[in-house]
Amino acid sequence: MTAPSSPALAGGFTGEMFESSLSALPGGLPSWWLERKRAAYASFAELPLPSRTDESWRFSNVSGITLEGFALPGVAKPGLPVPDPGLSTEPALVFANNRLYSASEPDPELAALGVVVASLSEALRKHPDLLRAHFMAQPQRLGSAKFAAMHTAFVREGAFIYVPRGVEIPEPIVIVHAAFGAGAAVFPHTLVIAEENAEVTVVDSFVSAGNTPQFACGANDLYAGHGSRVTYVGLQNWSGETQSFQLNSTVVRRDARVQSLNLHLGGRQSRHESLSQLQAPGAFSEMLALTVAKGSTEFDQRTLQVHQAPNTKSDLLYKNALFDTARTIFSGLIIVDPDAQKTDAYQSNRNLMLSEDAEANSLPGLEIQANDVRCTHGATTSRIDPEQEFYFLSRGIPPSRARELLIFGFFEEVLNRLESDELHAALRSLIQSRFK
Repeated sequence: MTAPSSPALAGGFTGEMFESSLSALPGGLPSWWLERKRAAYASFAELPLPSRTDESWRFSNVSGITLEGFALPGVAKPGLPVPDPGLSTEPALVFANNRLYSASEPDPELAALGVVVASLSEALRKHPDLLRAHFMAQPQRLGSAKFAAMHTAFVREGAFIYVPRGVEIPEPIVIVHAAFGAGAAVFPHTLVIAEENAEVTVVDSFVSAGNTPQFACGANDLYAGHGSRVTYVGLQNWSGETQSFQLNSTVVRRDARVQSLNLHLGGRQSRHESLSQLQAPGAFSEMLALTVAKGSTEFDQRTLQVHQAPNTKSDLLYKNALFDTARTIFSGLIIVDPDAQKTDAYQSNRNLMLSEDAEANSLPGLEIQANDVRCTHGATTSRIDPEQEFYFLSRGIPPSRARELLIFGFFEEVLNRLESDELHAALRSLIQSRFK
């Protein structure tokens, strides 16, 4: 039985809508998957919406969050122009309106090595044990338990990427998640499993067709086995009227390295939560983000770096450029468990204010339970240096172009950490599109 849903807590995502979404799923799915979805909807319907008194939603405009006016969209018509993520690599999978829209032919050499790039529905049929072990396996600790339950209940499709032991994939795997139509509610998901000593780069592109109100509640799970290297790049470019939630969970095992970079460009109100757990000695997690906040948008970023084993390292650098009346919130916490001696952890949030009316809020924090660690955290907020701006103006560079160059100089510290020149160029191009 599905739990009854209160209009105040579920909005338009009623029990009837949920039952309808279940009946529309393809046949042959495992029973545990359907049971998990039913349990998730019951949790979603019972959990309260965020309120002003919730510490994990401090500074957020919770009054702007609404679950009304959205619906699960119909099938995207063939031939619709899916927005281009700007990479030369052809997308491996394209999802539109919660369904697989197109897929490129798998590389036969990689397939022979056991690499799997498939939709969630295919993975449920062919690799159910892997999906059951890793899909939304980590508890939500950053405030969005309601939206995590909502995602599990309504997710229909997504990307499943499995890289076996010792396999290195030279080219990035590009995934596109697109939303079509006013009021469309989409639930993108990407699950990446890299086994021991594997190496993979995954690019997630989140795009809207048109500037219409939409609702996005996505998640991604990254698992890096012993000695593996995972690079994850998220390109969030939803429409300017979209309400967006994105929940990231990363698990890093012994001597593994995960680099994640999230570029935030779109959305009316966007919240991004990122949890990184370093579970074995030698694990390293690098958490990067760039945000271009314009108009009256709000970008809410919550992070948690959890060191659970000795000799682990994490490095977080989030940079925001704020225009007009835009708002950003950064709340980050480093937790060092009692046994996690020799932890090396960094956390930095830097804000570049480009308007007198913009607002940046920063809440970095530490919770250290070990006595032999090196942990630093901090936040800075500043404006463009007038002398630097004058330098460009004195050489005939127009003010708008001068500001753009200085902003890119501010962002380059993050972009330069990418090993791929192509990804670096693609992100620069996407950022430039926000200045036109």
